[in-house]
Amino acid sequence: MASILIKNIRAVDNITDKTTDVFINGGKIKKLGTDIAEAADKVIDGTGLVLMPALFDMHVHLRDPGFTHKEDVLTGCGAALAGGVTGVLAMPNTKPPCDNPETIRYIIDKAKGTGVDVYPVGCITGGMSGNGLCDYEALKAAGCICISDDGRPVENAENMRKALELSNENGLLVASHCEDLSIINGGIMNKGETSEKLGVKGMDRASEDYITAREMILASSVGARIHICHVSTEGSAAMIRFAKSRGVKVTCETAPHYFMLTDKLLEKRDADYRMNPPLRTPEDVRAIIEAIKDGTIDCIITDHAPHAAEEKADFEKAPNGVVGLETSLAATLTALYHTGEISLNRVVELMCINPRKILGLDIPAIKEGSTADLVIADINRKWTVEPEKLHSKSKNTVFKGMELTGKPLVTISKGEIRYNES
Repeated sequence: MASILIKNIRAVDNITDKTTDVFINGGKIKKLGTDIAEAADKVIDGTGLVLMPALFDMHVHLRDPGFTHKEDVLTGCGAALAGGVTGVLAMPNTKPPCDNPETIRYIIDKAKGTGVDVYPVGCITGGMSGNGLCDYEALKAAGCICISDDGRPVENAENMRKALELSNENGLLVASHCEDLSIINGGIMNKGETSEKLGVKGMDRASEDYITAREMILASSVGARIHICHVSTEGSAAMIRFAKSRGVKVTCETAPHYFMLTDKLLEKRDADYRMNPPLRTPEDVRAIIEAIKDGTIDCIITDHAPHAAEEKADFEKAPNGVVGLETSLAATLTALYHTGEISLNRVVELMCINPRKILGLDIPAIKEGSTADLVIADINRKWTVEPEKLHSKSKNTVFKGMELTGKPLVTISKGEIRYNES
């Protein structure tokens, strides 16, 4: 394994913010300080750049097995590395679904050697049917650390309560996609002025708020942890804030599009702006930003959901979902850091530290002896998102044509350079 010396770089984790040299050898950060003179196989001039712990995205869809025309484990990991991400939590709505140890092991084995730690999420119920709980002990033994029926909630509340109870016994995190399907009832975007203007069926925000409240009530009843996926509404953020103040063991996440964009974009009748939950209103965007700032929201994720161009061609019939692994850091820097909403230390906390902490994984830091999972970024570089240049198989990005400020340049996984833009 080659040694790396990074000279004169601004090193930032959730605590540190200083200019230093960094010497990496044997997969570890061996030395920090000024004027490090150790000979290295690779020397990087970090002047004007920022070094951070690599990102962990705890909500992605790799589409493998079963939907590899959209994405597969290898291309998904390539997209992750291009975005500064060295760890992902891969959702279970594959074909077959991740409701058995064999599928879990297949994904883990395929990801070996990619430079990205892939943690498959197991299903809560068999086939994500909502009925019949999976064998959580067997899923955990195969390498599962989290369970979810992501893409749909467990519709029966008692089944969900039992799942929370059993997951607590097995030390598994439960992550919930909070949308009531009977309320959505065929809606394809946020219910409001824009959906009415377009004459299409909307998704009432009650669908998200109701299941969010239900999950926290159920988790509290059995003393279990619950993780609320992709928070998008003012109401859900407020309820999570209240639940946390009451001691409920709840954590949650949001994605850049929910604190940057609104449903007005749907006036283009372009399905690349459709996802679940949908883009909301300016009031929701502001509420999500405030929830990030006050600590209600724990993590920024992408809900990276690749779909082929032909699948996205029909605005009203297309599947929901957008890719995001390669734009998440840039979007967050653009919307939250460069606007003065949060500090760079807080960006690291939201995108690098908290996801791993919630999942009970080792937490990288910029200190001697720490595993060298790192990203070098030019946080001031302006660039325009060009879908055709993305590493993902699918190009359905909500940020297409947008200028973002901040870009990952080099991704280091366990001391090895896995992505280098140059």
